[in-house]
Amino acid sequence: MDITPPQFHTVDGIEIAYRRRNGGEPGLVWLGGYRSDMLGTKAEWLDQWAASSGLAYLRHDYSGHGESRGEFRDGTISLWLEQTLAVFRDFTSGPQIVIGSSMGGWIALRLIEELQKVGEGGRVAGLVLIAPAPDFTSELVEPQLTNKQRRQIAELGYMEEPSEYSPEPYIYTKKLLEDGRTNQVLKGVIQTDCPIHILQGMKDDDVPYRHALRLVDHLPVDDVTITLVRDGDHRLSRPQDLELLTRTVSSMVDRITHPKSRPPVQ
Repeated sequence: MDITPPQFHTVDGIEIAYRRRNGGEPGLVWLGGYRSDMLGTKAEWLDQWAASSGLAYLRHDYSGHGESRGEFRDGTISLWLEQTLAVFRDFTSGPQIVIGSSMGGWIALRLIEELQKVGEGGRVAGLVLIAPAPDFTSELVEPQLTNKQRRQIAELGYMEEPSEYSPEPYIYTKKLLEDGRTNQVLKGVIQTDCPIHILQGMKDDDVPYRHALRLVDHLPVDDVTITLVRDGDHRLSRPQDLELLTRTVSSMVDRITHPKSRPPVQ
């Protein structure tokens, strides 16, 4: 399969790689996870589906990820959010469905918060979150740190642990953990003002499904649907998972394109 070379957008001196497919509305925006990139299975699958559906599609790599420049160890949620905001604002127009995977789900929620602050919250017409990991640094990583790992972070400024998905280890820096606390969203009511559909595997060892249920508790105002995949893992990249993803996104597109008419007020 031929892969189109990326384009680059400079954000605060860092070249951020992105790929953009022109098409109709609502557009689709992919936000990947921690240490993942825009050429992953789900991101590529959605690109093919967007092409066949005639929809615009935008994806990018955070700094230190994939084809983007910058050092991974310099990354924080705030930095990756800033890059996401820049790419979103500069390369989308009209309503968008944001599809966030794992850490991308956290960045998607923060993206909406930042857009709402400047009156642009309506740009996100729908959210599809795959194994969302909001606040994963403080909720999932820090509680599991051993004393040895805490010493490493204090003395070296980072710690490493093996990854199931890459020969390269996961790296968690002191800066990332501290910055994560300033970006927490599971601290009160989250209001996105758009429909949300969460896809979550029940055999996910990285982001337990109870974390997704907790997120739902923080979304009392929005219209939220959660689909639990009983035998699904964190990746949700099997053929049946990918089909579920496209059915979910397709349903969200239909909902935005053909909103139900409201009954007349009596």
